[in-house]
Amino acid sequence: MSESTDDKRGRQLAWVVALSALALMFDGYDLVVYGTVLPTLMADSSQIGQLSAGQAGTLGSYALVGVLVGALSAGAVSDRIGRRKVVLASVTWFSLGMAATALASSIAVFGTLRFLTGIGLGAILATVGALVAEFAPPEKKNRLNALVYSGIPAGGVTASLMALIIDPSGSNWRILMAIGASPLILLLPFAVAKLPESQLWLDSRAQPARAGAAQDAVGFSALARRPLAFPTIVLGLMSFSGLLLTYGLNTWLPKIMEDNGYGKAYALTFLLVLNGGAIVGGLLASYVADRTGAKKVVSTTFVLAGLMLVLLPLGLPLAVLFPAVAIAGVGTIGTQVLIYGLVANYYPTRARGAGVAWCAGFGRLGGIVGPIIGGALVAAGVGGSTAFQIFAGIALLGAVVAVAVPRSPEETVVDVVVDGAVAA
Repeated sequence: MSESTDDKRGRQLAWVVALSALALMFDGYDLVVYGTVLPTLMADSSQIGQLSAGQAGTLGSYALVGVLVGALSAGAVSDRIGRRKVVLASVTWFSLGMAATALASSIAVFGTLRFLTGIGLGAILATVGALVAEFAPPEKKNRLNALVYSGIPAGGVTASLMALIIDPSGSNWRILMAIGASPLILLLPFAVAKLPESQLWLDSRAQPARAGAAQDAVGFSALARRPLAFPTIVLGLMSFSGLLLTYGLNTWLPKIMEDNGYGKAYALTFLLVLNGGAIVGGLLASYVADRTGAKKVVSTTFVLAGLMLVLLPLGLPLAVLFPAVAIAGVGTIGTQVLIYGLVANYYPTRARGAGVAWCAGFGRLGGIVGPIIGGALVAAGVGGSTAFQIFAGIALLGAVVAVAVPRSPEETVVDVVVDGAVAA
């Protein structure tokens, strides 16, 4: 008996979601693991050299500069050559980069390899959102995107757990970095065998220009034209805020909490709770987003982040502090998960890869600034209160920007391909 079309689509969707989530889990691991090994690198100059707080913050941004380059490059490419090829190339690239980083013996080499690794991380980050959006049924788009992008905080949780299991002191930090190369063996063979290409992308490339749409612009050129130009700016600013918070906290939360009197184990546990809260809360919020719209949920969770960040340095008992950290994770990392879903579903197929890439890439400027801000504050001896207040202000700014996002052109003018026919 031949397989039904629905069964085939369901199986393809399952592979797309599973492989994309795993790829982003390693993406999140590779980015967050730096925060877990940072205290060791700063305390032991025999590893890669003498590292000041300011240098550490700048070094933490190198991977994010690479992510910016990779995301924007992938956006220019995936709308033209397809999602599958970019995903496979990206997994190979960042796995090899992490393997090389584990062998670095100087600050310069370490920073260069983190930048190069970031290119692969950015490319995968910008591509899977478009891929999932083009396979997911409309009523599940937000939750499936949230499930996939929850792979990023899941990678953060994994990095935190591995740092608790494998003490990063001495040369053990190299083991933690080398774990980031495992997708080359654990993930890539399955992706080669099972990851399909997006049928919507294939249809968009095969279909001649529609009457009245005179040579629709594709990729980044579409983002610069009406009706996408203004939304693209606003969505980029929203992602900038979310990623500044995500990487600022992931890089410096352990160090700030350790400086505030909590032991190393507690400091790493806060990182675990931050990312764990992001996973659980982000998934719950995505169910609400499928019913009420992602924009409302994003603005609300940004506000929650601001409130929790103000509370963190107030000397709360651990029974209150840990839930506050978890909610802060929902409002920062979890919010960024929702932002990826909002963006991926905002754009038409011809510009979806570029739209996700723009928001991931421009947002990475926030990710670059976040660790630098944290490093500057630590170097200046500023207490955790000031650092968390600055992050809280950025969260509230993100909420304001989210409210300013206009309705999607896809909602006001139906411009999607449904089963090969244009609905209008």
